[in-house]
Amino acid sequence: MTPSFPAIGRQRRIFVPPPAGTVPSAPPQHQDPPIYRDLMRTWADRGRTLPGRHDPEWVRLAAPQVAPGQFSGFPDPRGDGR
Repeated sequence: MTPSFPAIGRQRRIFVPPPAGTVPSAPPQHQDPPIYRDLMRTWADRGRTLPGRHDPEWVRLAAPQVAPGQFSGFPDPRGDGR
């Protein structure tokens, strides 16, 4: 059987690496020891900030305090001549 296209010029070879295998799974997550769970529960009951949890007070304190119109849209006043 003859090919349906002419073999003209140099043939390119494409290197395709073999599959790397399976991706290792993440190690199982261990629960905190009971002493830390009790401490977290005590802090939560007292209204304290907990590590890794949303803290609305921090969000409020870190929010920008710029009021609309507080700063002009231009770095220098108009007519400054600089």
